[in-house]
Amino acid sequence: MFGMRKKSGDPELDAAVRELAAADTVAFGGVGFAGTLLPVTEAYRRVEEAFGRRPRQAREQVDWLLRHGSPAGRAYAAALLEQVDPAAARDAWTTLCDEDDEFTTFTGCTMATTTLSGYAADRLAARRTDGDAR
Repeated sequence: MFGMRKKSGDPELDAAVRELAAADTVAFGGVGFAGTLLPVTEAYRRVEEAFGRRPRQAREQVDWLLRHGSPAGRAYAAALLEQVDPAAARDAWTTLCDEDDEFTTFTGCTMATTTLSGYAADRLAARRTDGDAR
């Protein structure tokens, strides 16, 4: 469904990338009144941690995810790039500004629907604002 992917050699990383590739929701923290972590949020954190253990393999998987993931999966990939390669993240968000596919977001108890283009534009604007503060 999402294209062929070369395995990383790290089963935990591979499973996390599969989870992100099929994601339909973006949530970076707990959701709902109970603050429950979604499986996709846990997968994001596993990929994030993999950059410390296996940076080359993690980057290859994130690059694949950026090209082949669901709209939410591509948003997760660009967010992961922000931490390891800000220039690549900026390029990714800029490219994603042309994508009108929708996905769900959660911020705490608040659920919303957005387009990938709108989400990417918001992330780029936040990066510019953060950069201006420095």
